[in-house]
Amino acid sequence: MGNARQVASLETLLDHADVVSLHVPELPSTQWMIDAERIALMKDGGILINASRGKVVVIEALAEAIKSGKLSGAAIDVFPVEPKGNDEVFESLLRGLPNVILTPHIGASTLEAQENIGIEVSERLITYSDNGSSLMAVNFPEVLLPPHPGKHRLLHIHANVPGVLSEINRVLAEHDINVAGQYLQTNDKVGYVVIESDGRYGDEAKQALGQIRHTLRVRELYP
Repeated sequence: MGNARQVASLETLLDHADVVSLHVPELPSTQWMIDAERIALMKDGGILINASRGKVVVIEALAEAIKSGKLSGAAIDVFPVEPKGNDEVFESLLRGLPNVILTPHIGASTLEAQENIGIEVSERLITYSDNGSSLMAVNFPEVLLPPHPGKHRLLHIHANVPGVLSEINRVLAEHDINVAGQYLQTNDKVGYVVIESDGRYGDEAKQALGQIRHTLRVRELYP
């Protein structure tokens, strides 16, 4: 994108960047990702911005880097422990340090943000209802497929266990359904396959697909 270029590792990025901006989810792999060791890899006089999650940065190590002059500044929007309301005192080792901006992690609480979230959620639900796309789903496999005029689309949701896709294809073959496109995505628990065919899915085929072991839901979109 633009003049951005990929580097081989986080350590290489820390060594080369004047400003490091963090935008990652909180996962076991990202918890305390920026610690004293990695701050030491950053450029002298560098700047750290954390707009991701509070437990990505070790605050004690960051405060020490600011005090020692290793880093020239920081901007932090999220913290390991955040106040639950206006009546709770915000305590942080970063308070009062020079060249440090601390913001209250409320960007999603503005009127504009809430309106945009409502619009986006409605659009995602409509997209899933109309063509089965589940992009940006939190606890469901993500699938994004554009509509294909003239094809017949069926959605099959099942437990993520071996052999289900083979059974689906067996049923399709037994009912002389020619597959024009097929896309499977899974997470730890659920498998989600979108199937497009040249012809319609008859009632017998849909019933047989629904009776496959470990099936959770079958839905025909374009009959």
